[in-house]
Amino acid sequence: MAGEPTASETPWLDQDAKPFICIKGVTKKFGEFIAVNNVDLDIYQGELFCLLGGSGCGKTTLLRMLAGFETPTSGQILIDGIDMSNVPPYERPTNMMFQSYALFPHMTVEKNVAFGLKQDKVPNDEITDRVHDILKLVELQDFKKRKPQQLSGGQRQRVALARALVKEPKLLLLDEPLAALDKKLREQTQFELANIQEQVGITFVVVTHDQEEAMTLSSRIAVMDKGQFMQTGTPTEIYEFPESRFVADFIGSANIVEGKITEDNADHVRVSTDLGEIYIDHGQSTKEGSRVWVAIRPEKVHLSKKPPSKKGPNQAEGMVDDIGYLGNTSIYKIRLKNDRIIDVTAPNQIRPKSRTHQITWEDKVYLGWDASSAMLLKK
Repeated sequence: MAGEPTASETPWLDQDAKPFICIKGVTKKFGEFIAVNNVDLDIYQGELFCLLGGSGCGKTTLLRMLAGFETPTSGQILIDGIDMSNVPPYERPTNMMFQSYALFPHMTVEKNVAFGLKQDKVPNDEITDRVHDILKLVELQDFKKRKPQQLSGGQRQRVALARALVKEPKLLLLDEPLAALDKKLREQTQFELANIQEQVGITFVVVTHDQEEAMTLSSRIAVMDKGQFMQTGTPTEIYEFPESRFVADFIGSANIVEGKITEDNADHVRVSTDLGEIYIDHGQSTKEGSRVWVAIRPEKVHLSKKPPSKKGPNQAEGMVDDIGYLGNTSIYKIRLKNDRIIDVTAPNQIRPKSRTHQITWEDKVYLGWDASSAMLLKK
């Protein structure tokens, strides 16, 4: 989307905007185990919001509480201003799309999609129209007479999505919706899902463990660990401005080094580390001598066989210890003199004519990064 986002596209920044989903102090215990630990979260109308975290972090439990399949041990969940405490799943303005898709194998595509409407005793003419419209939206109108086993994985995923959307819920909950697809199809379907959500305008809450999927799909992400939110923000905020070592390391890759503040001014910080002196082009209001961590993304490190023209901060040298060739990019493992390994990712923009000009194993190399690239972390 071109240009600056409008207020309607960033309602979480509007103090007067009313959240569509309001989670207040929600805790869920299973015996002594705390699956979700006193969390607060506001989600706004029309968002595609992702709950992101590893296995056992509490994201699916939270999704199931939104659906009504689990009851909070304490706290409150409001959807569209209504307290859901005593509202059963079948009366909530929600629908849920499960990871397994759960399609009826003996029914055609159109009968699978129409099933929920028939259960709700919607008039036949209306069912026909709504099924036709939703199959057109997910581009399956030519497959309506096929059965699930006659479809590809991506097509089955879209049938499940159509079945969930045709009931016109105010909120659609998706539990690992793309996990069953292969990598290439999953990447393609991420964009399709985001486009469909934008067209229908329904609020989506997606649970995923896949960082790339969350970054591609979402308007905002809540990163979860041990039942709590570690950080909530847009994909850019989460990636470029992590608030902790956990988030910096969980989202993408990061070289994280410990150090001490040696200078902190309004426009810059200097940090002493075993990587050398690191200069960051913004202040942090941190006491000199404070223990901190610095994270540098591998793609933001420059790699060269030539030494820098002058010595200074944000530099290191080492030897190529290992290389991972991924086609479009290469990952270099650089071993420094103190045996620390630094990851560097470089795009393969030009197909080399020979290996003589390439950086290869055991080459001596020089690293550098911009003052704006390093991220200072206090926890």
